[in-house]
Amino acid sequence: MTNIFLHTVKVNPNLPSQNPVPSHPHETDTMGENENATVTTKKKTSKTLLTLLTEPFQWIQKLSSQLNPTFVIGVFLIYGIGQGFSGSLFKVVADYYWKDVQKIQPSTVQLYVGFYFIPWVLKPLWGILTDAFPVRGYRRRPYFIISGVIGAVSAAVIAFAGNLAAVAALMCFVGVSASLAIADVTIDACIARNSIEVRELAPDLQSLCGFCSGAGALVGYLASGFFVHRLGPQESLGLMALSPALTIVLGFVIYENRTSGSHIEKKQAVESVGMKIRSMYQTMLYPHVWKPSLYMFLALALNVTTHEGHFYWYTDPKAGPAFSQEFVGVIYAIGAVASLIGVLIYHKALKDYPFRDLVFYAQLLYGISGVLDLIFILRWNLVIGIPDYFFVVIEESATRITSKIRWMPMMVLSTQLCPLGIEGTFFALLMCIDSIGALLSRWGGGVLLRVLHITRTDFTNLWLAVLIRDMLRFATLALVFLVPKTDQYEELLPFEVSGKNTSDKVDEEETLELVPINGKTEV
Repeated sequence: MTNIFLHTVKVNPNLPSQNPVPSHPHETDTMGENENATVTTKKKTSKTLLTLLTEPFQWIQKLSSQLNPTFVIGVFLIYGIGQGFSGSLFKVVADYYWKDVQKIQPSTVQLYVGFYFIPWVLKPLWGILTDAFPVRGYRRRPYFIISGVIGAVSAAVIAFAGNLAAVAALMCFVGVSASLAIADVTIDACIARNSIEVRELAPDLQSLCGFCSGAGALVGYLASGFFVHRLGPQESLGLMALSPALTIVLGFVIYENRTSGSHIEKKQAVESVGMKIRSMYQTMLYPHVWKPSLYMFLALALNVTTHEGHFYWYTDPKAGPAFSQEFVGVIYAIGAVASLIGVLIYHKALKDYPFRDLVFYAQLLYGISGVLDLIFILRWNLVIGIPDYFFVVIEESATRITSKIRWMPMMVLSTQLCPLGIEGTFFALLMCIDSIGALLSRWGGGVLLRVLHITRTDFTNLWLAVLIRDMLRFATLALVFLVPKTDQYEELLPFEVSGKNTSDKVDEEETLELVPINGKTEV
């Protein structure tokens, strides 16, 4: 038998204490292995944490290396500062302006909000202007500047002109909305072009837009309640001039190749417009185009919104939970965080799924999340012991996450439907269709609130309005067959469509900031 006590250790008895000596030779090895494993685990944890912190920057660097950095900056300014920060600030401050300054009924405000969408309905017009009518040889830069001027003037008038009539205030709000719409069309043309030229980046570009708008909305919502409380609704609207001012700066700094001619003659411009309209019409006739476009329109139109009724109920001290101005901003800020989570879920886990499957399950979850609104309005949350402040966080988060997951693949699908040469105009057309659906959603919600006699102080039938809205959300599931089954990276347009429009381009020099710096993609 092998002697296992061959390894002996002398212990100095004069020492006060020593670690116990293992009696088995393998115990020392085990301890060493455990220490090494602990060190290795710590290194892996540190490496994982470092990777998580640096991954977003590496992702943005990747996009900037394949695309122009000024384009990425443009997305940040238009989607982050414009649609995100200014859009969220506009939403909260305008609600308080109509409620506390103009003292208008929620159903009327709901109809007014529909007018904000008129500039978005006109997006094909802005798209045609940017595609066919360059200014001093530039197709995008001038329209950033024009949109900035319109927005800055409109915001300054409503903030500093004193007590305006309701109609005058509405016109100023429409001007602010027009500023956002024109800038959105211009940057969307760049996004559509990038999505066509570097097709594998199409989901990433929509994720970038979603992250920027979500982060901007988070800041805007958090700040909105504070500014309304400290400055008042009307004075807070002056902050809306920040985004247009930055858009003007963007118009001067964004990279764009100038067209070969210093100007386009009137006859050539008219011919170009006619060609683009014919191309849009012919493209829209294809089932792969009009079917998903019809679905997006119906999904928005049937999703009637009762937002103004909710807002008035939120702040009512008798019938509602009587949320403060600051907490209303916090509620929407939590929704912005939830939107970011929805974008992250889509970006990390869902962008490889086929369009139809993803849209179906996202719409189903969206309908289920709407039931939480009904529970909240009926105050059943108090029956089961959940406080209003906690339940509204659950409700807002669930709605925003499912809404974002529901809509992200449709935005990717929209970029995949745009032919080269008219990508700005055609994407604007698709967004116009969506805006008409959103307009009908707002006006439909306003009519619903009025029919059910929901006023500034009477919320008796608000639960019924929410129930009807939720039923329409579930009914939308029957229309998902209009969405194609293809993967999100596949080309949807027939070859003859994309080939024809590519060859018919009026000016090969109409390339914009979409040209990658490293020259990997030639336009």
